[in-house]
Amino acid sequence: QVQLVESGGGLVQAGGSLRLSCTASGSIGNIARMGWYRQAPGKQRELVASISTGITKTNYADSVKGRFTISGDNANNTVYLQMNSLKPEDTAVYYCNANILRPLGAYVYWGQGTQVTVSS
Repeated sequence: QVQLVESGGGLVQAGGSLRLSCTASGSIGNIARMGWYRQAPGKQRELVASISTGITKTNYADSVKGRFTISGDNANNTVYLQMNSLKPEDTAVYYCNANILRPLGAYVYWGQGTQVTVSS
């Protein structure tokens, strides 16, 4: 069993900043990649940013490049998402995601989600 606990969401004005954090616990094993996805009302869930834990490779959605930064603390199984210059279109539920490698294959886990609301 793996738990992903997110924190840091909230309400912020356009142009403001928020920092999300997500900590994995339980039968973690080998975490290959962690990331953040978001889902706005009426839209599909989309990748925001991800980080590969081994080689620290990052990947960002075009819409957040230059504004968001993902980072990881491997020792504490934690990933952060620093969000700057927030826009109303960033409003969504943000979900933490972890890809864990096990002997039988790769498994995907999700957090419960944290609401981010950006007012104009």
